[in-house]
Amino acid sequence: MYSSQPFGYDSTTLQTILNDARRCNMRDGISGALVCRHDIYVQLLEGTLEAVHAAYMRISRDDRHVGVKKLVSRPITERFFGEWAMLHDPAISLIWNQQQIKDGILDLIPQTEIIDMFQSISSRSRFENFDH
Repeated sequence: MYSSQPFGYDSTTLQTILNDARRCNMRDGISGALVCRHDIYVQLLEGTLEAVHAAYMRISRDDRHVGVKKLVSRPITERFFGEWAMLHDPAISLIWNQQQIKDGILDLIPQTEIIDMFQSISSRSRFENFDH
């Protein structure tokens, strides 16, 4: 799981990011979810250590992201988003407001809070119409 700030955030850029992620993730056996709004991206990637690391490095070099920061890195036994190449959540699930993000809340909260947010999205994705 990582966060970054969008550079040049608009609907075209976001759709290009989602299309690129879905194409690469399908190719590399990665699943995940992207929570985004104009001031932040928070993304979860799931797959083999090698594939996720390569995707993270690719994202780190992508000039559409600024300040890429790893939030959680851990082995998993079950995927939250196994059926999704990249679920798109337009910040519906984001539990921190813009001021909290600006003040650096992601550096202060426990990793479990970030994991819980994605687990909640995963549960809701079975019943709600998320973009994929």
